[in-house]
Amino acid sequence: MPFGGVRGSAPRYSLMTDLQKGHSMRKPVIAGNWKMNNTPNEGAELINELKPLVKGAKPVVVVCVPAIDIPAAVKAAKGSAIKVGAQNVHFAEKGAYTGEISAKMLKEAGVSYAIIGHSERRQYFGETDVTVNLRSRAALAGGLIPIICVGEKKEEREAGYTDALVTYQTLIALSGMTEEEVKSVVIAYEPVWAIGTGLTATDEQANETIGVIRKAIADKYGKRVANAVRIKYGGSMNPKNVKGLMAQPEIDGGLIGGASLKAEDFAKVVNYQE
Repeated sequence: MPFGGVRGSAPRYSLMTDLQKGHSMRKPVIAGNWKMNNTPNEGAELINELKPLVKGAKPVVVVCVPAIDIPAAVKAAKGSAIKVGAQNVHFAEKGAYTGEISAKMLKEAGVSYAIIGHSERRQYFGETDVTVNLRSRAALAGGLIPIICVGEKKEEREAGYTDALVTYQTLIALSGMTEEEVKSVVIAYEPVWAIGTGLTATDEQANETIGVIRKAIADKYGKRVANAVRIKYGGSMNPKNVKGLMAQPEIDGGLIGGASLKAEDFAKVVNYQE
């Protein structure tokens, strides 16, 4: 059901601005986030089932898998259109960080993308905007493309803080990056209140907030950079709502949770244009 909370207090800029002109040039990224699901064998089976369904897909297709699944996922995805992503990356290249994995390790294992700052990492594992920035810069330095997550909680939206919050999160995450580095990152707007709650952002709500994120980038780095950044939606995108969301001018893909655990459902999201 759509969420009808109070919109952010700042006025929205017109959707017919220069910031939409880059939409047709940005290749969408559809990334599945398996979270803590699938053993290595189960993950390989899922990828093998998915491969023929997304062959020739127009968006970039990524599966972000548990760390233990990475070798099996890379092997299963070899020769296909599917890229493998990690669900986290540490900000140090090496050292006494028990249980962590560096960008260099992930890159050598065949990983191309890394989710950073997911709301569950923020909620359960002490992730902060500062550590999101450190991880994102480490990912870039290690040759990975970071998928940086930003988004507000239900009470923050109801209080009218959405615009200010996602602007702050975005600018902190990108702090210290060059313009070329900013252009290469992927940002995922994931309203925390829409993850596993049954609530969903309307197409227009998602588009407007992603527009706020893009405007924040434009104000800091210029329109050329903002037009190049792919910003996707991560609030329960699925086969039923993907067409409406992807028709919005600001939305450049999706970060898919539950729907990525079934090959047929994920393929329907990937092939939303068919």
